[in-house]
Amino acid sequence: MAAFCPAISYGQEPAPPDQPDKRIFGIIPNYRTAPTLKDYQPLTPQEKFKVAAADSFDRGTFLLAAAFAANAQLTNSTPSFGHGPTAYARYYAAATADLMIGDFMTEAIFPTALRQDPRYFRLGTGSGWTRLRYAVGQIVLTHTDSGKTQLNFSEIVGNTTAVAISNAYYPDNRNVPNNLLKLGVQIGVDMAGNILKEFSPDLERLLSRDHATKP
Repeated sequence: MAAFCPAISYGQEPAPPDQPDKRIFGIIPNYRTAPTLKDYQPLTPQEKFKVAAADSFDRGTFLLAAAFAANAQLTNSTPSFGHGPTAYARYYAAATADLMIGDFMTEAIFPTALRQDPRYFRLGTGSGWTRLRYAVGQIVLTHTDSGKTQLNFSEIVGNTTAVAISNAYYPDNRNVPNNLLKLGVQIGVDMAGNILKEFSPDLERLLSRDHATKP
């Protein structure tokens, strides 16, 4: 089966059987997962931007931003945002910007400029530890448009650029330690996303089997 970019659609129809679901557990955007590297075909620059747009404007992105904003407000991570509903709106706008800018930097702009592939290619076989190491490793290594393996500059430099841009709307956190922390969070979120992309089909099959066996 050829590796491919999932069809970009904002509708609610289910994905075909040979195509990854558009959302993991119905929430987390999953537009840049490909099932295999066999018969690899690169994405065009236009397709990379379509993937980034689909991830950025999916309903799941706005739900995740709401959760991140709530946590940031509870921990008072940006005191100048204040308190109450108005503060939450500022936290929410900032969290949404973080996710969208990160998506476009790591999935479209830098992959296009560096000719790297932004997709996550599932391993799907092997032991749990083998697949976990593979999923984590895809943060560090990626595939070029020519099918070679290369350091994932799009992930690292893309997220670094997104963090630098975020200094424009986080007035209290414009220093090296906070920027490094934000970069770590961005990369950690992407790493967790890779792990979910690798194992979510197995978890969904297990949950479906358990549900089917219940009286």
